[in-house]
Amino acid sequence: MDHDSDILIVGGGLNGPATALALALSGLRVTVIDALPAETRGDDGFDGRGYALALASVRLLRRIGVWDRVAAHSQPMLEIKVTDGRAGEAPSPFFLHFDHAEIEEGPMGHMVEDRYLRRALTEAMAESDLITVLGGETVVAQAVDDTGARVTLASGRTLTGALLIGCDGRRSGTAERAGIKRTGWDYGQTALVCAIDHEKPHGGVAHQYFMPPGPLAILPLPGNRSSIVWTESKDRAAQIQALDDVSYLQVLRPRFGDFLGEISLAGKRFTYPLSLTVANDFIAARLALVGDAAHGMHPIAGQGLNAGLRDIGALAQVLSEARARGEDIGALTVLRRYQEWRRFDTASLALATDMSNKLFSSDNPLLRAARDIGMGAINAMPRLRRTFIREAAGLTGDLPDLMR
Repeated sequence: MDHDSDILIVGGGLNGPATALALALSGLRVTVIDALPAETRGDDGFDGRGYALALASVRLLRRIGVWDRVAAHSQPMLEIKVTDGRAGEAPSPFFLHFDHAEIEEGPMGHMVEDRYLRRALTEAMAESDLITVLGGETVVAQAVDDTGARVTLASGRTLTGALLIGCDGRRSGTAERAGIKRTGWDYGQTALVCAIDHEKPHGGVAHQYFMPPGPLAILPLPGNRSSIVWTESKDRAAQIQALDDVSYLQVLRPRFGDFLGEISLAGKRFTYPLSLTVANDFIAARLALVGDAAHGMHPIAGQGLNAGLRDIGALAQVLSEARARGEDIGALTVLRRYQEWRRFDTASLALATDMSNKLFSSDNPLLRAARDIGMGAINAMPRLRRTFIREAAGLTGDLPDLMR
């Protein structure tokens, strides 16, 4: 059957374009269906949102032609400091300190603003003759048979491909239409996200304080700026978000401390409800799920986008190798290789983030003592500490070729 494209991708956020670029490296023809019109994907200026990209993710972005477009706007993360904390109190003397100098590969990762990463992905796709982007289109129906997948768009247009890939987020319509169920729960927490200007330089150091309501991450951006991801209970977060900027900062300052001098808000403020949601299957007939469509987890370790990029590397490799062998890239026998590669890793990561959130989002004195002693013990063992540093850099496990 002559398809419109080899691959149809639903979702134009970050994972969809990255998947398209990775697949195009193998010569596959790809169509990306983006619900937002192309003109809304432009650079709207600084808004404070950013991503902590592990070293392995940076490698993949370089291979698909994106990293060189954002490198000049990135901030290397040279150190990570993790400790217990309470608002208005000094950090616990027991902590974890990860220094990039303890591994040979370089910085553990980089911070990149959302606006630069999205623009780079859009530009890279526009330069590929193998990628077609349909902006302002949504999928209203999908069907599969032995020859391929077919989607119907809201405009009435139909498209066919050998394989359909869902990159359409935690509430994936692609997964729902395929009858794929999800497992998960709500954490009763909300992430408050903003950026701050500060008086003193951050030195490329990322901080994570475990507060009783949830973690507070302070992530370095270029210049004297940092991105804040601050977890509170749903009700408390709603109250804080409703405050004016001056009052908002008054709540943040006791949690933040004074180690970076005077602080002020930069850009917009956002909130994101926190939950765990994992698809019971990452594949179905002629279909695969990638990123949040397959697994959405707590941001406590900042691994959401990094896990999605690992999916992309694995799926691109599986499909490239199958194509080279003359296999049908949409066949279940091929797609099962992708699922087997990614299911255990993502399940382990989801479990680890879930347990970490429950362990550290507590003011129980016994739990505080246990985790403080644990962090202090890990920090005192160089070999074990180095293992954690490599984990933070995304260098452990069965890495796809694009991340090597």
